[in-house]
Amino acid sequence: MSFTLAIVGRPNVGKSTLFNRLVGKRLALVDDQPGVTRDLREGAARLGHLKFTVIDTAGLEEATDESLQGRMRKLTERAVDMADVCLFVIDARAGVTASDHVFAEILRRRSAHVILAANKAEGRAGEAGLLEAYELGLGEPVRLSAEHGEGMSDLAAVLDPIAERFAAQAREDARRMEAEGIAPEMDTDVDEEPEEDESWRPSDERPLQVAVVGRPNAGKSTLINRILGEERLLTGPEAGITRDSISLRVDWDGLPVRLFDTAGMRKKAKVQEKLEKLSVSDGLRAVKFAEVVVVLLDAAIPFEQQDLRIADLAEREGRAVVIAVNKWDLEDDKQAKLRDLREAFERLLPQLRGAPLVTVSARTGRGLDRLQAAVRTAHEVWNRRVSTAKLNRWLIGMLEQHPPPAPGGRRIRLRYVTQAKTRPPAFVIMCSHPEAVPASYTRYLVNGLRADFDMPGVPIRLYLRSQAEKNPYKGRKKSTPSRLRKHLG
Repeated sequence: MSFTLAIVGRPNVGKSTLFNRLVGKRLALVDDQPGVTRDLREGAARLGHLKFTVIDTAGLEEATDESLQGRMRKLTERAVDMADVCLFVIDARAGVTASDHVFAEILRRRSAHVILAANKAEGRAGEAGLLEAYELGLGEPVRLSAEHGEGMSDLAAVLDPIAERFAAQAREDARRMEAEGIAPEMDTDVDEEPEEDESWRPSDERPLQVAVVGRPNAGKSTLINRILGEERLLTGPEAGITRDSISLRVDWDGLPVRLFDTAGMRKKAKVQEKLEKLSVSDGLRAVKFAEVVVVLLDAAIPFEQQDLRIADLAEREGRAVVIAVNKWDLEDDKQAKLRDLREAFERLLPQLRGAPLVTVSARTGRGLDRLQAAVRTAHEVWNRRVSTAKLNRWLIGMLEQHPPPAPGGRRIRLRYVTQAKTRPPAFVIMCSHPEAVPASYTRYLVNGLRADFDMPGVPIRLYLRSQAEKNPYKGRKKSTPSRLRKHLG
């Protein structure tokens, strides 16, 4: 049985650096500025032979009201209650502070297993703080340097007996269930090979990757909390609360999904601080790894320039796109507003023609069933494959309806078409003179593919390739025949 470890402590003691060290990846944003982490981030950690789940938390603050710091503290306290083990991190160079004493007392009451770690203890600068850590009454501190990887073996030695106790408890529970005749659920089809054309469908092992993107304060975190059914992400009226791209697993009405909450993306000219640049780049990376991108708009100010840039980015990355309009509960004349939204969508985003446009309210939860259906459909279309026979019958009809032009008197022959890949659908047409095919005719073919094979909204890639027969004498220098050379002397 695996266990869950929550890393807690004051701001800027190195919790996110330690989290990245344990998961072996740079998942959490790290900066010298205190209070970078605000949400709970989970990761699969490995330390020696130990495998467990680690949670990175926001820095503990003494505020207990409904301010941003107070809400961050409540979220961290929730992580403490969720975790099996708490790793309380202090800054060995700063020494033990009054806040450390307060938080140590809180952890002593709320957690059954608390491990004390003195981070930034490399060299002689941290020795004084390491000795002060004994004052907290949490046992012998583990000397760490998360940045340089020092002390990881000592941490593993402390965690090892705790992990063994959880494993022993799991074995005992299994024996008790067997004695009581409670057999664990078995999947009888686990060894069966999935059908080839169904392997792309979301499963518990490979959930659907969905990134929620948009401008600041559009309601992304609130929407994900509503889907999860719990206050898992930090929300509030302040713009730009989310900084990291947080990934969360959820069974969304029978659809296995991994949701990515991203930081709000402002115009590039307004992004000046290093931390916001890191947050935006983290969100862009989430878009690249996603399969479906939900572009969340604010119903009061939809389709601003930044919204269009974000949607265009998702299309250029080849992701299936769903447009969701949030705060729909605040609209009075919904029919007129929806008509205006559809008209603006068709006019401003022609490259996403046919993509789903869904109205939702993250605050009340209305419209989430339509959003889930739109995400599922967009993913299915994104993985759609068309047989070569159907494609070539379609190509004949397109050529009869509108033959390609003949620029400069050169006739362009489109010989055959095939689908090269999915995710997104990509097609290759073999033709003569591909460089002479105008962009307008390529758009005609792409729109035909989208309409005739029911692929609305997803990016379609169309490549034209030359199929000219090879001339065996092309490129060879002309030479004088040997008989002529003899005659000429």
